[in-house]
Amino acid sequence: MRLLALALAFSATSASAQEMPSSGPLFAATLNDLDDKPVALERYKGKPLIVNFWARWCGPCRAEIPELIKFRNAHKGKIEVLGIGIEDKAEPAKEFAKAYDMDYPVFVAKEQGIPLMQALGNTKAGLPYTLFIDRHGNVIQRKMGVVRKPDFDSVQDTLLKK
Repeated sequence: MRLLALALAFSATSASAQEMPSSGPLFAATLNDLDDKPVALERYKGKPLIVNFWARWCGPCRAEIPELIKFRNAHKGKIEVLGIGIEDKAEPAKEFAKAYDMDYPVFVAKEQGIPLMQALGNTKAGLPYTLFIDRHGNVIQRKMGVVRKPDFDSVQDTLLKK
């Protein structure tokens, strides 16, 4: 009976782990920074990450930016925040990032934005969309909609684990 309980528990754990998307497409992508220079995102592999997809026209995206900034500042050097704008041009995204004091790395996805979000588990391509990725590249949590302090609090210990 105990073996059956363990098997069921393992099965449930495996099922929930399978529900999380692979971070592979993220680390395989090369996106442009706000100076319109290409950056291979594999450079962030091995670091705990919060990856936030946003757009200038998205009101909820604007609302969560202060929380992203606060979280990054509280964990500077330990957890990195990446912003991926579903935007076509670097210059308007750069002006937006400056206006909102986005002090974390921000990229412009151009035509890769929607397919990348979908490959990372956001099949409906809604915004904002945030992934929490540990240092081993595992997506440990994802959220469609505005991220708030409780969302960060619930994953920070897992993100900080070696």
